[in-house]
Amino acid sequence: MKITDVRSVILRQSTIEMIGDGSQDTVVVFVDTDAGITGVGEVDSSPYVVKTIIDMPASHMACRGLRDILIGEDPLDVERLWRKMYDMSIYHGRRSAVIHAMSGIDIALWDIIGQVYGVPTAKALGGSYRDKIQAYCSVLMPNTEKEVYELVESFDGSGYQGFKFGWGGLGESFEKDIALVKAARRAIGPDKKLMIDIAMRWTDVKGAMRTVKAFEDLDVYWVEEPFHPDNLDAYTRLNQATNVHISAGEEVGTIHEFRDLLSRGCVDIVQPDLSRCGGLTIGRKLIDLAEQYNVTIIPHAFKTNILMSASLQYIASLPHTWYLEFCEQDTVLRKELTTPIFSVDNEGYVTIPQKPGLGIQVNPNVIDRYKVEV
Repeated sequence: MKITDVRSVILRQSTIEMIGDGSQDTVVVFVDTDAGITGVGEVDSSPYVVKTIIDMPASHMACRGLRDILIGEDPLDVERLWRKMYDMSIYHGRRSAVIHAMSGIDIALWDIIGQVYGVPTAKALGGSYRDKIQAYCSVLMPNTEKEVYELVESFDGSGYQGFKFGWGGLGESFEKDIALVKAARRAIGPDKKLMIDIAMRWTDVKGAMRTVKAFEDLDVYWVEEPFHPDNLDAYTRLNQATNVHISAGEEVGTIHEFRDLLSRGCVDIVQPDLSRCGGLTIGRKLIDLAEQYNVTIIPHAFKTNILMSASLQYIASLPHTWYLEFCEQDTVLRKELTTPIFSVDNEGYVTIPQKPGLGIQVNPNVIDRYKVEV
C-alpha cells in the first residue's frame, strides 16, 4: 500500500470573531492510498500556513513540502515517516507550524492504520483501557459576572460534572479574574469541578501567586496556561507555591519541549494538543515521559469533532487519565463536520468510538459548503 496524495482543505465559517475559538475555521488533512483507504486528520493552527507547508514544492533535501516527502511511501510506516518529515523540513521546521502540519498528517496515518487492521486507533496505539470518559464542559469566560450565570444556566440539565472557563474576560486584571471565578463557582455550585484557563496572559509571578491563593479558597481544580509557554521559570515558581493543579502543554511540540516542561516541575497536568504536538506518534511517547514525572495527561481539544475523535482514541490508550475536554462553542464546523456528533450522557460521559480507525466520517456537503479556495 502506498500514499497517493496528501490533501489539505481549509474550511471557514462566514464570519470570524477575534476570540479564543479555534472551531471557527480549520484545515482538514486527507491522506489517500492506492488501496482506496483515506485517513483524516485536523490541525489547530493557521490553516493557510499549514496548507502551504504541506503543499509547497521542494527547495532542496532539507526544505521540502510534506506532501512531496510522503507521496509513494507506505502509510503504515508511521514512525519512520514522522522522522522523515521532521528531517526533511529541518530548515523551516523543527517546531511550531511545521510540527502542527505534521500532526494533522500523523493523525490521518493512525486513522489509516486502524482501518487497515480493522481496529479502533486506540488498539493500534497499544491497547484500550476504557470505552468511555467523563467530559468537562469547555467554554470561553464571559466578560461579566451576570453573563457567567447566564452561560451556566444554559447548560442546566446537562450531565457535566465539571466546567472550564477560559480566555474571554480573564487576564485583564487579577481583581477581575477573582471576581469572575467567584461567579463561576457560585453558578456551578460547590460539588462540580471548576477549571480556569488564563490563556497565557499573566506576567507577574507574585501577583499570580496571590490570585491562585484566592482560587484555592474557591476550590479551583486546575489553573491552565497562566504564563507564556516560554516562561518556564514562572511555571515552576507558581507550581511550587500552590495546592491548585497547574496545567499546560497545548502550545508544546515534540518530545523535546515536553521534556523541558516536565523536568523543570512546571505542571501537574500536561495537556498535549494532538493536532499541534506532533500527532499521536508524539502522544504515545509522552505517556512514558509523563509517568516518569508523575504527571497526568489530559489532552487539549478545542476544535471540531475530528480532533475530538483523535483525542478520544488517545484517551482510550492512556493508562491513567481523568477527563475529555468537550468544546461547547456554537459553531457550524464543530456541530456538522463529522458523523457521529459526539454527545455527553446524563452522567457526564462520552462514549469512545469502537469502529476502525478514528471511528468518524467527514460530511462532504459541509466540506463543499465551507471550503476556501486558495
